[in-house]
Amino acid sequence: MKKKSQVFIGVIGAGKCSKKIYDLAFEVGAGIAKKGAVLVCGGLGGVMEGAAKGAKENGGLTLGLLPGDEKIDANPYIDIPIPTGIGEARNLLVIRTSDAVVALPGRYGTLSELAFCLKMDKPVVGISTWQVAEKMKQTKDPQKAVKLVFQALKKK
Repeated sequence: MKKKSQVFIGVIGAGKCSKKIYDLAFEVGAGIAKKGAVLVCGGLGGVMEGAAKGAKENGGLTLGLLPGDEKIDANPYIDIPIPTGIGEARNLLVIRTSDAVVALPGRYGTLSELAFCLKMDKPVVGISTWQVAEKMKQTKDPQKAVKLVFQALKKK
C-alpha cells in the first residue's frame, strides 16, 4: 500500500520587507500550519521569517533551505534547517521541494523562483507580486491565497 505523502507548501518573497508584508507572510504561514502542511522556505529573514513564525505559532512544521553552510543562519522559527552551500541556486530546491507555492512581494530571487514554479508546473498563488503568467492566480488576502493554493493542489 502506498503511503500518503505530507503536503509541502513553499512561501517565497523578499529577504527584507516591510512590517505589512511580514504580517501578510505570517498569516500565510499560519494558514499553511492550520491545514496541516509543512512550510518550506529559504530559511532566512523577511517574508521567510514571517511565514515561518506564523506556522510555528500555529503548531506547524517548518523547513528552511539555506543558501549558506551553517544551520545557525536560519531564522529562529525554522525547525529543520538545511544548509545547502549553493547560494541563490537553493531557490530551485525550495520550489522542487514544494508541492505548491505562495509568492509574496520580492525582487529577482522571487522572480527566479516563480519561473521555476512555471517550468515545473507547480501551482502558485501570488499576493501582490510579479504576475508572470495568466494561469498564476493573484490576491491581496493571505487566507484566500492559502485556500487557492490548496484548491490548485486538488486539481493536480
